Amino acid sequence: MSREKAEEWARHWTDSMTRTAKATVDPKTARRQADYTNCIGKNGESADDGRFTLSYSVRATLPRSQHAEAVRAIRDTLKSQGFEIQGYRSDPSRNPANLLDARHPDDHHFISAEDLEGNLLLFVVSTPCLLPPGVEQQQL
Repeated sequence: MSREKAEEWARHWTDSMTRTAKATVDPKTARRQADYTNCIGKNGESADDGRFTLSYSVRATLPRSQHAEAVRAIRDTLKSQGFEIQGYRSDPSRNPANLLDARHPDDHHFISAEDLEGNLLLFVVSTPCLLPPGVEQQQL
């Protein structure tokens, strides 16, 4: 998958989480961010064939009183789509109070949602290692 397609795909997921949470992406606070890194092998090796991982995040606005319900709705939606829920909490005595981590067992992408300060929620999508199209995979 190309970097452009990966970012488009990740944006789709964060937009979906925003809709599920009934939140809004305010351009003043959104801070959409795409961070690309080289893939690192299980023994610390790194290929020169263009492989990459993407971590894409966005901040969405929702009244603090609705954060627990929003994160719960995202959890339930992801679970119904076959995601494994790796972590979930809704505990106002903790920081972040509302937190969700989920992973897709087949596609291996990771999704996270959590409270930030004030009325902000953070949605993150991380990809597994991706190889751009038309590139021959380097053997390590």
